[in-house]
Amino acid sequence: MRVIAKSRLRQFWESNPKYRDAKKQMTEWYNYCVTAKWSTPHKLKADLRNVSILKNNRAVFNICGNKYRIVVLTDYVRHGMLIRFVGTHKEYDEIGDIENI
Repeated sequence: MRVIAKSRLRQFWESNPKYRDAKKQMTEWYNYCVTAKWSTPHKLKADLRNVSILKNNRAVFNICGNKYRIVVLTDYVRHGMLIRFVGTHKEYDEIGDIENI
């Protein structure tokens, strides 16, 4: 999958010293995703059981034991993922309509 944009992940862990623990796992998540070839949401879920599949081609990944979340918009035909949200679990819970971000 082509993941756009790694800079959003880097910006997150560099934005606050409290989030530096996310660097390793977010980097591992990114490296794993760029080598994956998911063609359907079902194949993504079968490969990564802890991902939540939402409407509008959104997927939510739990990072650092669910401390952080990454929400992506996925184009399974073109094998691309656009990072729409990176934040803490609390920040994620404050989003009203996650399926449309």
